[in-house]
Amino acid sequence: MRAARFILIALALCSLPVLADSDMTLLRIEVKTLAGKPIERASVIVRFLGGRSAAKLGRKVRTNWETRSNQDGIVRIPQIPKGKIRIQVSAKGYQTFGQDFQVDEDEQTLEIKMNPPQPQYSVHE
Repeated sequence: MRAARFILIALALCSLPVLADSDMTLLRIEVKTLAGKPIERASVIVRFLGGRSAAKLGRKVRTNWETRSNQDGIVRIPQIPKGKIRIQVSAKGYQTFGQDFQVDEDEQTLEIKMNPPQPQYSVHE
């Protein structure tokens, strides 16, 4: 009887990491020009906007990453919770990009196309 109880507890504890990983995602961001060329050293900020954590007794999940793209224009973010995220990208010589995304897959790749700067204009004559 004790052995069966010990086995059940051990199986339950071993399955917890598997269940916890199911709500996490690996994110890969590709920063490119409109022509499809990679932009290196672009500043990338990823913020998790999602809800509350059951493991933390309903406290808000606050997750934030700040990094730069590599020479191939790629940023890899470690596991983050699935849900709504905000990505902001800025690079020298390009307009700043900002958009919210819904991340629901276990591994997801997002492609960010950066616009060249626009000419200035004025409403005053």
